[in-house]
Amino acid sequence: MDARTLRLPARLATAASLLVVTMSAAAQGPTVTKVGPVFVNGMAQVVPAFQDTASWIRHNLWVETDFDSDRDGRKDRVHVDVTRPGQTASEGLRVSIVYGSSPYYAGTSREFKGWDVKQELDAESAPRAAMQAPGYRAERTRISNALVNLWLPSGFAVVHSEATGTGRSQGCPTVGDEPERTAMRFVIDWLNGRAKGYTTDTGSEEVSATWSTGKVAMMGTSYEGTLPLAAATTGVNGLEVVVPVSPNTSYYHYYRANGLVRSPGGYLGEDVDVLYDFIASGDTAGRANCDRLWKNGAFVGAKGQDRATGDYNDFWVARDLLPHVKNIKAAVLLAHGLNDYNVMPQHSVRIYEELQARGIPSAIYLHQSGHGGNPPADMVNRWFSHYLYGVDNGAEKDARAWIVANPTPPIAAPAPGTPFTPPPPPVPAPFATYPVPGSMPVVLSPTAGGNGIASLALSATRPGTDTLVDDVAMSGHTNASAERSPNRLLYATETLADTVHISGTVRVTLRVASSKPTANLSVWLVTLPYDSARLGSQSTRGVVTRGWADIRNHRSLTKGGDYNSKRAGEPLTPGKFYDVTFDLEPDDQTIPAGKRLAVMIMSSDREFTLWPQAGTQLTVDLSKSTFTIPIVGGTGALSKAGAIR
Repeated sequence: MDARTLRLPARLATAASLLVVTMSAAAQGPTVTKVGPVFVNGMAQVVPAFQDTASWIRHNLWVETDFDSDRDGRKDRVHVDVTRPGQTASEGLRVSIVYGSSPYYAGTSREFKGWDVKQELDAESAPRAAMQAPGYRAERTRISNALVNLWLPSGFAVVHSEATGTGRSQGCPTVGDEPERTAMRFVIDWLNGRAKGYTTDTGSEEVSATWSTGKVAMMGTSYEGTLPLAAATTGVNGLEVVVPVSPNTSYYHYYRANGLVRSPGGYLGEDVDVLYDFIASGDTAGRANCDRLWKNGAFVGAKGQDRATGDYNDFWVARDLLPHVKNIKAAVLLAHGLNDYNVMPQHSVRIYEELQARGIPSAIYLHQSGHGGNPPADMVNRWFSHYLYGVDNGAEKDARAWIVANPTPPIAAPAPGTPFTPPPPPVPAPFATYPVPGSMPVVLSPTAGGNGIASLALSATRPGTDTLVDDVAMSGHTNASAERSPNRLLYATETLADTVHISGTVRVTLRVASSKPTANLSVWLVTLPYDSARLGSQSTRGVVTRGWADIRNHRSLTKGGDYNSKRAGEPLTPGKFYDVTFDLEPDDQTIPAGKRLAVMIMSSDREFTLWPQAGTQLTVDLSKSTFTIPIVGGTGALSKAGAIR
């Protein structure tokens, strides 16, 4: 055993130092053997005594909150289940907790009915079709078995709770609003003896967590990764560490982009009300009331999700975790796929940057796949062992950024009769920060001829314009593959003679005019020749990164960064030029030799935006437009690779 693992705070000795305690029969009577968590090389180990599933103690309860999201005059109660080692009863062992929360545990709608994206940008949306409601099971006691088999054998209890208005939790699904964000705080308070838990949803018989050390970790993916981070932003004492994987940290950034109505990848036409219908699995007796209060109330109109303009407002402010990061006391290990175009990378990067700026213990794990993807198991174990049991394993001193290099090549099918051997998991490289040290902005300018493949230059180009004609029937992949197209503008470097490492966020500045009062604006960074092989979530190997914006919000689109302006967009004067600056999604990858790096400008993006009729023209003023690309080694690295002349 690593000697470092034994230097534990005295207050944790009962729960964590514990290998085996034997009392001398001669001095103190019969031998008594007690078990507890075991740590080797700084990580919790499987303990045989904890593997006996027959001895596990399972029970469920309801924890009372301080809010009333369904306005029935009673405080909402959250449904919770517990699975803990039998030794917490037979031997008085106190253990720390791994906790998961979700709106999905009770099941979801079996169909998807989004908004029809085939509409003009300034037109009223057609009514959305009704979705089949999720079922409800009043007798259900087991919420989930997720996390149990992984963590309980190593000496942790596992707790799950259902989000408000889902399963047997009371209240309404508020989809990111305060009740959903704060519900988990009361579960953690209950684990610390500060909140009341009851054996039934309406009764008065209390149950307490005498077996708990009070130290809690939370982990999950997507919505189930959003909720751990949301819980951390409440600043609740006892939540020591969270591992949010692909978390949605802003519903505005999930359903909008820089003033533009934009769907998450793979879910055209989804919006907050659609997600509400998908998860609303609570008691059927209260659903009509919740629909009235939330889906058909708070979500509706210019003060709600507002699909008419796509502008930012107080509805979205209430569903953004960034302003609450200042409250976080827990250590945060974020994880995100750089090819995730469902919950896009900015969701984690924006939180990571704020955590780092505030000196809150945090790190980020970035990989080259799509939605989901946990950090390495050993990394998570070290964090949980350190922050929940005080193991001195140096986790708090580890690198602040862990990045998996380029996407792995496609796996070839084995020859007939040959067993398939999966490749080893990718190994992330440690860095002091993200973007990686040495990354510097390089400003490139477009030259004329973008309907073909024009050049990118280091200096501002001569006065001139390029024009494209919107046609949503032409996908971005088709446009990026074409040698020539009237439906996009494409500007590329020379063919690389050496690799070029991009790390950070691309910033786009365009002076652009529209032939109509409103228009979509989409920008992709790609490699040529374009590779259309699928990669990650709604991406391909040829896409480096991409982004979208509404030119009508030009008064707010002046500097890039996190878009949170409440200033309303305004109709465009056809033919008038407007300046807009906005960011593409963060990225980190190495562009190989033999490729060209290229910026593609389109109007509508059939995978993400609304689908207006073809014909809108966008004209770009080339001398007033630039693309700032973060490159390790800066201009020197780009010049060395022969990318620019």
